[in-house]
Amino acid sequence: MAQSVAAGRVQKPAGRARGSGPDRKQKWKRIRKDWQLYTFLVIPVVYFLIFKYLPMVGNVIAFRKYVPAKSIFGVKWVGLKYFNMFIQDPSFWHIFLNTITLSVETLIFTFPAPIILALLLNELRNLKFKSFVQTASYLPHFVSTVMLVGIIFEFTASSGPINSLVKAMGGSAVSFMQDPKYFHSVYIISRVWQSTGWGTIMYLAALTAVNPDLYEAARIDGANRWKQTLHVTLPGIRPTIVTLLVLSIGSIMGVSFEQIILMYNPSTYETADVISSYVYRIGLTQNSYSYAAAIGLFESIIGLILVSLANYLSRKLTDSSLW
Repeated sequence: MAQSVAAGRVQKPAGRARGSGPDRKQKWKRIRKDWQLYTFLVIPVVYFLIFKYLPMVGNVIAFRKYVPAKSIFGVKWVGLKYFNMFIQDPSFWHIFLNTITLSVETLIFTFPAPIILALLLNELRNLKFKSFVQTASYLPHFVSTVMLVGIIFEFTASSGPINSLVKAMGGSAVSFMQDPKYFHSVYIISRVWQSTGWGTIMYLAALTAVNPDLYEAARIDGANRWKQTLHVTLPGIRPTIVTLLVLSIGSIMGVSFEQIILMYNPSTYETADVISSYVYRIGLTQNSYSYAAAIGLFESIIGLILVSLANYLSRKLTDSSLW
């Protein structure tokens, strides 16, 4: 039976009940025919079951009074006690707003950067120079978080290149890593530097799928390169942009935990402390595992709501969505 595909969504045929007998037989017949291909799914499925789904069982300690060295199912049930504790915590609004602010700022600056770089690379006609720029922009992605933070500290030190330039221009050295007001800027710049080049891969792949005849038609209509970009290129890669935006919004609450932990210190808690870093301090340094699990679960639920909302709006506004 034919199915229609419209705007990225598969519309199932009407007139036959889902999972009816003939459909089920056809499905099993196809699986038996191509069973060798389906065996490739075994390892990924086992991986996700063991490393992604099985650990979710541990979230049960968010609803129980967990005692180390005892079973997570054998201690006292406390319901939503730890969630209420977190909402009533004096630090709640402080770290919640810090998380939202830092995440939104990071999304605003890091999401468009790969699109812009991909569009610029697409305009390059010197293939050797294009290859060099691509390779150079990919390299920061392979720098570990520890090395990245080390580079940041070196560059922002009082005797580092940035402060040397500030002094050469007549200014005074700035304590970038000790002053809370500079934390967001330093963090976002480092994220843009590290993620932009790698993020262009998906967009460059999407650009190759744009029909060249559309550019030819646009040129015949008198469109210059800018108008071709606006009316041909961007609409051509719109599904990719929407998909990656929805995924980015889904992880908006999960700022780079490792980088935050390595960069911040008590003097920058005012602007640097986020939910994930608070979970780290509560869970590992104060041994409040159940409380930390409740905070982490709260963060995950917010992320799930955001990605569902973004997917819904994307489906309504652009007719493209993840599901």
